[in-house]
Amino acid sequence: RDCKMERIVKANDREYNEKFQYADNRIHTSKYNILTFLPINLFEQFQRVANAYFLCLLILQLIPEISSLTWFTTIVPLVLVITMTAVKDATDDYFRHKSDNQVNNRQSEVLIDSKLQNEKWMNVKVGDIIKLENNQFVAADLLLLSSSEPHGLCYVETAELDGETNLKVRHALSVTSELGADTNRLARFDGIVVCEVPNNKLDKFMGILSWKDSKHSLNNEKIILRGCILRNTSWCFGMVIFAGPDTKLMQNSGKTKFKRTSIDRLMNTLVLWIFGFLICLGIILAIGNSIWESQIGDQFRTFLFWNEGEKSSVFSGFLTFWSYIIILNTVVPISLYVSVEVIRLGHSYFINWDRKMYYSRKATPAEARTTTLNEELGQIEYIFSDKTGTLTQNIMTFKRCSINGRIYGKRHSCFLLTKKEPVDFSVKSQVDREFQFFDHNLMESIKMGDPKVHEFLRVLALCHTVMSEENSAGELIYQVQSPDEGALVTAARNFGFIFKSRTPETITIEELGTLVTYQLLAFLDFNNTRKRMSVIVRNPEGQIKLYSKGADTILFEKLHPSNEVLLSLTSDHLSEFAGEGLRTLAIAYRDLDDKYFKEWHKMLEDANAATEERDERIAGLYEEIERDLMLLGATAVEDKLQEGVIETVASLSLANIKIWVLTGDKQETAINIGYACNMLTDDMNDVFVIAGNNAVEVREELR
Repeated sequence: RDCKMERIVKANDREYNEKFQYADNRIHTSKYNILTFLPINLFEQFQRVANAYFLCLLILQLIPEISSLTWFTTIVPLVLVITMTAVKDATDDYFRHKSDNQVNNRQSEVLIDSKLQNEKWMNVKVGDIIKLENNQFVAADLLLLSSSEPHGLCYVETAELDGETNLKVRHALSVTSELGADTNRLARFDGIVVCEVPNNKLDKFMGILSWKDSKHSLNNEKIILRGCILRNTSWCFGMVIFAGPDTKLMQNSGKTKFKRTSIDRLMNTLVLWIFGFLICLGIILAIGNSIWESQIGDQFRTFLFWNEGEKSSVFSGFLTFWSYIIILNTVVPISLYVSVEVIRLGHSYFINWDRKMYYSRKATPAEARTTTLNEELGQIEYIFSDKTGTLTQNIMTFKRCSINGRIYGKRHSCFLLTKKEPVDFSVKSQVDREFQFFDHNLMESIKMGDPKVHEFLRVLALCHTVMSEENSAGELIYQVQSPDEGALVTAARNFGFIFKSRTPETITIEELGTLVTYQLLAFLDFNNTRKRMSVIVRNPEGQIKLYSKGADTILFEKLHPSNEVLLSLTSDHLSEFAGEGLRTLAIAYRDLDDKYFKEWHKMLEDANAATEERDERIAGLYEEIERDLMLLGATAVEDKLQEGVIETVASLSLANIKIWVLTGDKQETAINIGYACNMLTDDMNDVFVIAGNNAVEVREELR
């Protein structure tokens, strides 16, 4: 087998895996070791023009014919500057070594000879089975085998990898989750995983587990990556697939670049110009020396009784040139570098001491970790910012919705005119106390049993990836992967459709007081190209339903032709919501018949087991079943701006910094948010909308 194309790992068999010479779990992020420190560090330091100049000067001073000053006048400052920089670099690297050692010596429980033994992280090998406990860091990239949660679920926090603090769900294959915590059975597990080679894609994994004469396809949902932390799960077992430098975390940490600030570049340019000036001076003086030697110098020779043969005046000029370079070396401002370093240090302290940069809630001052930070910030011309969670708080609140052509929820401007009382949800035992909704008509429609309203809320309660658990007080708590979903599920909960629990095969909700369990037949997950998510469930009456929610631009194309009137009404409502800066989603459903679904599900299973073009085949099947949908309505959720965004954007614009904001919103929402955070102002005569899809169209529109 070709190791460059795929990786083969056998569980609990170190001998088998050793023949592939996979990397072990030791990592190092340091730049130097004791042997390489001097050569590499000196090479880096002599890339500075001034240091290189001094080195040349020192070599010249060691030649007695031209040396006009003693060599230690140069070597002392040079050695001082180089030693100080080297000590700083060595200290930085010492701390890197220290943090590497601390990580490499962390303990983890490894299954060796049917017993769990404590091993250092660096001694963990590919194919080992590891036990993780709650709130522990994951030691290597693992295939999840079993966990303490029902159905082999476990929750991980991926903040170290992608900066997201919400929990992600991973679930083990049902065949391995039966192994539980039985160390004897786990030690006998001898599955072989054939998967992709190490790469840095955090959201993709493809592989196949062969065990007991059957094959099971593996995807990203079954993998826990190094750098994650196990949360809300007492324990889980995993098999090491990638270790150390092969893990996705380490594959993403590139080489550190040697950055130069514009002031550094300016100083280098100045020093080169001054050096050029020094060369010109030396040439003029050397020519003068040659002329003087040939005309007057000879007479001195006679006077001094020099009979050592004729000395060429040109050669004398050549030697004198180098002598002058040495004598006039003070023209090159070496102290400039030192002065600038001192100024940088001072500036970095000004940032640390800045009162306005102090965050009182967490008592955290600013901390400049590099002395050149001030001038690096001063070079910024463009800022590229994400919208959600950067300009906004990423706390979503359900504001309005449109169901079957009727709007529920009051406009923002209406609150200011009429002090409306929010809907009273306190009669319900399981409401979210912080949820407020200012339109009593929706509660009326629910009480009157409007089937479309019920179906709409049912979609919100069923079509999501939220996990539920009860806290010590017996209250229902939701673990959400995205705040949008949290807002919609919480809204459905407060209107009487309470999502209670889920297993890989079922979803249980409480509909207006009665518990209903839906059989989960398929889950068509969300991604950035699909821009929608669907669930296929069988209700207690035995009907199969597909419930879908997603971006209106995508879902509207999938609707059944009979929806035309409702579609135009809902589109108007969506434009109104977007104009208020709300985030919108369309909601739809479809009835499926048994025979058609069974055929489709068989094709889906085949596609999942395929090794070639698996993703394309699955996407095609999703497309096929998500058509002829019936529109139910749309939701509108508000995401408030962060404190101080407006002032910050105004200050940056004053500094003539150009700001770009990236958003997946509808155009109307984007323009509304643009005005709300001062990106767009009323002084701008026209707001251009460039709708071209390729370079030529965009160029035409800009022109």
